[in-house]
Amino acid sequence: MERRNFLRRTTGLAIAGSLAMPAIAATGSFPSRPVTMIVPFPPGGATDVAARTMAEKMAPLLGQPVVVDNKPGAQTAIGADAAARAEPDGHTMLMASGTTMTLNPLLPDKLPYKAEDFAPVALVSTLPFGIVVRKGLAHDIESFVALAKARGGQLNYGSNGPTSFNNLAAVVVMEGLGIKMQEITYRGDAQQLTDLMSGTLDVISVGGSSSLAALRAGRGTIIGWTGEKGERLAVTPDIPNFAEVGPNMVCQTHFGLLVPARTPPAAIARLNAAAQQAMQVPDLRKRLLDEGQYVMSGTAEDYATYLQRDRDRWRDLVTRLAKSNPA
Repeated sequence: MERRNFLRRTTGLAIAGSLAMPAIAATGSFPSRPVTMIVPFPPGGATDVAARTMAEKMAPLLGQPVVVDNKPGAQTAIGADAAARAEPDGHTMLMASGTTMTLNPLLPDKLPYKAEDFAPVALVSTLPFGIVVRKGLAHDIESFVALAKARGGQLNYGSNGPTSFNNLAAVVVMEGLGIKMQEITYRGDAQQLTDLMSGTLDVISVGGSSSLAALRAGRGTIIGWTGEKGERLAVTPDIPNFAEVGPNMVCQTHFGLLVPARTPPAAIARLNAAAQQAMQVPDLRKRLLDEGQYVMSGTAEDYATYLQRDRDRWRDLVTRLAKSNPA
């Protein structure tokens, strides 16, 4: 309940701020040159979509181009490390995901960066996961649970690794519904979608745009989302969240903007103001909503609080999964 209220509160701040936000005034000479937004994923994915949409709308507000620089690899560590090492003057931002700022810092593997290497700017959006079953397997949560129990744990599902966010979503749903499935590990969503649509994979647990691709192709059924109770996705208002049928089945990653630690507060404030104003532009909001995201916002402090709560929430489960699945 507390977490849901927090998410609603940040959304309310964004809307209230947009109603009275004046044109963004210059903060000294910042920005004095183009701003780089590092994306630690390849082009075309959900994070990249969020980043490019934000960059397009923030640029005129800042009076400088905002250039997206994709630096994928090593579970987002390559891009995050590049951002952490950048000059802390506000001209380099990181469009982080939950993998970057929530899960990676919880893992025992040595990272080239620490959470403390960054200063939060703004929470952009949250992204629930769709539990998608291959066409004809089940049509809703009730029929899926009955099938999974009848199969005695023999259904298989795809994940991007034991401690990936999409596996966390699958685990909380399985535990919440009292079912079991067999995990098959993939390197990303694309091959999971292919195998689901070809009939060789029973279930996938993937973020908004990937789930919607299976639905729109007519080859998969989204039986439910792992979003908050009472907050169905705008793009699929007829599809329930698992939180509507039982507790502890909420699992969402997020996208947010950060800068290197020690970036001047005035630069952070200006970037935050531009981000909040950009997120009220109707076509940006529609783009994110159509990709299966919840549009967020709020102050830099709101985002810092969100990050700490998110890490606290997932610490025990990530530790358990890491121990039971050693590399």
